[in-house]
Amino acid sequence: MKVGTDVTRLVVLRGNSASGKSTVAAGLRDRFGRGLAVVGQDNLRRVVLRERDRPGAANIGLLDLTARYALDAGYHVVVEGILYADHYATMLTRLRADHRGPTHGYYLNVPFAETLARHATKPIADDVSEAQLRDWYRPFDLLPDGIETVIGADSTLETTVDRIMLDTGLAALPPLER
Repeated sequence: MKVGTDVTRLVVLRGNSASGKSTVAAGLRDRFGRGLAVVGQDNLRRVVLRERDRPGAANIGLLDLTARYALDAGYHVVVEGILYADHYATMLTRLRADHRGPTHGYYLNVPFAETLARHATKPIADDVSEAQLRDWYRPFDLLPDGIETVIGADSTLETTVDRIMLDTGLAALPPLER
């Protein structure tokens, strides 16, 4: 079932814990303004459903439905999260195929040592151990078919947001009046 319009943009931001996904998504929203929906895996999985990340979990369908709903309502959508390839690739591939407008995928590639350093600055740092981070960490967990642009840890927040705004065409679009 086709979703969105020829104008709506779908951006998928993936990467390991503490790679900057949520920060980049917030930067995109700040830069674009109203009309850009951020569909965060952590919010839907941990806050709304309070479930563990596993194959076939309910959050996969909820992420899909939420993104589709926002696209059909005329919003540009950023889906962001760790989104392990083996758990989420099928859903993301279908969403990408069904979206009428341009779709762009990005993988934030951050080495484990940098993940640890960034994690230490987060509010949940005391709740998540190094061992847990190591268990969750999957180096270069790309989706099949080379559909993602890899952005390295050396790219600053501003540079990354600028790049995605330009690549996706969001920089040339006016914010929506909502």
